[in-house]
Amino acid sequence: MNDFTSEIEGLQSGKIILLQQQYGKNLFEAEKPRRLQHILWDIMKEPMFIMLFIACAAYFILGETKEGILMAIAMIFVAAISVFQEVKSSRALEGLKKFTEPKITVIRDQKEQIILSEDLVPGDVMILEEGNRIPADAIVLRQNDLTVNESIITGESVPADKNTTETHNQLFQGTIINSGKCYARVVATGNKTMLGKLGKSISGISTSKTLLQNQIGRFVKIMAITGLVAFVTIWLFNFLQTKDFVQSLLFGLTLAMSAVPEEIPVAFSSFMALGAYHMAKKGIITRQPQTIENLGAVSVICLDKTGTVTENKMQVHTIYDFETGLLEDLNIIKQLQNGNVLRYARLASEASPFDAMEKAIAEACEMHFDTLKEIPLKLIHEYPLSGQPPMMTHVYEWENIRVVAAKGAPERILKICKAGDDIIDKTNSIIKKMASGGYRVIATCSAEHEGEYPVEQDDFNWKFEGLLALYDPPKKNINAVFNQWYAAGIKIKLITGDYAETAINIAEQIGMEQSEKSITGAEVMNLSVTELRTVVKDLNIYARMFPDAKLKVIDAIKANGEIVAMTGDGVNDGPALKSSHIGIAMGDRGTEIAKEAADLIVTDDNLEKITIAIQQGRKIYNNLKKAVRYIISIHIPIILTASLPLILGWKFPNIFTPIHVIFLELIMGPTCSIFYEKEPVEISIMKKIPRDRTSNMFSSEELLISFIQGIVIAAGLLILYYNFMTGRYAIEYVRTIVFTTLIYSNIFLTFINRSFDETLIKTSRYKNSLVPFVFLVSLIFLSSIYFIAPVQQLFQLTSIKGIHYLICVLVALVSTSWFEIYKLNLKNIA
Repeated sequence: MNDFTSEIEGLQSGKIILLQQQYGKNLFEAEKPRRLQHILWDIMKEPMFIMLFIACAAYFILGETKEGILMAIAMIFVAAISVFQEVKSSRALEGLKKFTEPKITVIRDQKEQIILSEDLVPGDVMILEEGNRIPADAIVLRQNDLTVNESIITGESVPADKNTTETHNQLFQGTIINSGKCYARVVATGNKTMLGKLGKSISGISTSKTLLQNQIGRFVKIMAITGLVAFVTIWLFNFLQTKDFVQSLLFGLTLAMSAVPEEIPVAFSSFMALGAYHMAKKGIITRQPQTIENLGAVSVICLDKTGTVTENKMQVHTIYDFETGLLEDLNIIKQLQNGNVLRYARLASEASPFDAMEKAIAEACEMHFDTLKEIPLKLIHEYPLSGQPPMMTHVYEWENIRVVAAKGAPERILKICKAGDDIIDKTNSIIKKMASGGYRVIATCSAEHEGEYPVEQDDFNWKFEGLLALYDPPKKNINAVFNQWYAAGIKIKLITGDYAETAINIAEQIGMEQSEKSITGAEVMNLSVTELRTVVKDLNIYARMFPDAKLKVIDAIKANGEIVAMTGDGVNDGPALKSSHIGIAMGDRGTEIAKEAADLIVTDDNLEKITIAIQQGRKIYNNLKKAVRYIISIHIPIILTASLPLILGWKFPNIFTPIHVIFLELIMGPTCSIFYEKEPVEISIMKKIPRDRTSNMFSSEELLISFIQGIVIAAGLLILYYNFMTGRYAIEYVRTIVFTTLIYSNIFLTFINRSFDETLIKTSRYKNSLVPFVFLVSLIFLSSIYFIAPVQQLFQLTSIKGIHYLICVLVALVSTSWFEIYKLNLKNIA
């Protein structure tokens, strides 16, 4: 289609603001946003909040007003922290939606502009082409070979033909340009569109539960049931001894509150949402936060060649002219002997090319001749790129003569030209030689035609013209990127539509492992699923691939238990992108359909961003594990200190009350979900093999270590508890000793668990802006219980001797720092 921009004014900038005020944003909300009351209602249904409410009521019933007020304040703090996390996660998700907002090319002020689709207003003129999702209802002004997939509206899978006639000129929001290109004027936006009236949404971010979420949910459920059983047991135990129903209830609640790790689900949501938002700011857009869960487990990356591995800056290098039999190197010769091969390749391309290959053909033409200006040809019909392997055709008219030009895959062109075996053999040997040099090879053909157009483009009376070899150099940084992936235990596979020789040459240039063997798409389709599963284990080069073959390969790799990431940019890549665990679309050259099918969008097509994405995925997952292991370890001493003295019949059976436990929860919650989320990437994280996605979050060894950490801290607390209790100290004194030791143990554990591989000597140099905050909050509280009498009274604590204070610090240090010696020994063994 000839450029139409100069003939259309489009809207003027001065009118845009008025139209936006009149019609609003081009947005459609299928769900009402969560308001504060919805968030608060969800918080009130949480087990921890219910237990806090019961404890608060119990204190008021007992007449302990100060404690009741303190519990009410604690409830407000818990709610405030939860609201803060919810709002923070929601804002991150909203920010993520902004990053994934599709853009559209419009004509304003008589020139092309790219705007967000939400900024469209009625009257805007859009330029739409193959692969675009139509962002608003519109009327076709001009088109070439336009078909639209309207299944979201009509349910029909067959694309609908569109033109400028009244019965076929309507375009609807949410439908997809299947082929061709058009100019269309917007007539309705937002809820005024047909899609809006039908009440459908095409939002790209979903919140379905993942495998890891389910694992965490099961763990929290087990702990909640454990807490319930402990609650009933301790309540009953106390009641049988004291006959005090309400006081026994409080002691039972103390243990139950210490057993429920309600911080973990909050931490998961926070880590994923904030992680996705931070990655988006780096130019790596995750369409849903849960994608991060799979990122850290990627074990195979499948790449297309053009524009991903290569620069996507093609140049016509060599031309084979079938008529003259000449092979002409355009870098050497100044004038072509014939020029028909290049001439027909240009005629079979778009007048204003946007594809890298067509741009290269246009540039080569400009060096030798201008096909579109030397003869006043008029484009009157076209057949879009289609078929397997693909080709495309343009029909021109000149002085009542119809000139037909086509370009496409050499095997398809030779077939439709009805070439003999000797010509095919000779041409294939030339193709093989070209492809072996790393060139992409296409063929051209021509025809003259009278009468009706054939239904299929294959059916013209074609004449074979020759071949073009185009060179697209590998990206300069690609070898370094591949080395990083190999070091991280990730396998790389090249899936391309090019010839095997081209793919192998490029693979060797960029340092791919096991690049000497290949398989074609046709061969893939002839293999059984079982046979293909065996082949894909070691084979890395897949040539002459087409959509069904790509999908079959991806499914076979997945069936072998690998976590697959795949790059794609075209309409036909959608099924394979959807099938892979992580579909990756390239933002610069990818179609909207590829972006919508993908889980991850790399905005600048830089493969290094995939390395960063995997690194960030591993970091977020690793930091989440640190947070959860911290929660497990610190809950154990609280549970054991609250239960064992009662079971063993000690003099002070209930050292803690709900007030002490809820204070610890107020420290642990933010530590878990905020401090560890801020932790930087560990240097060794990209030197480890990918984790097994289907395995549990923790290995038995990891859980054992976390349990031992908690048990050792509990042992230190109980030893102090017992010694000071039997030393005839008052319960307030014993409580202060135990509580102080537990606070310091929490501080030391927080910093020791910053890494389960590196010692404090190294982790102390990690940059985390919250390190001073953790120290400050803990020290402020410790100072307040020693120097502020009302705080001491509320927590039923007292001042202790300096030597005893040092003992508390020393016991806390010893009961946590043993793990540093353990890590040091592990490093020495390794």
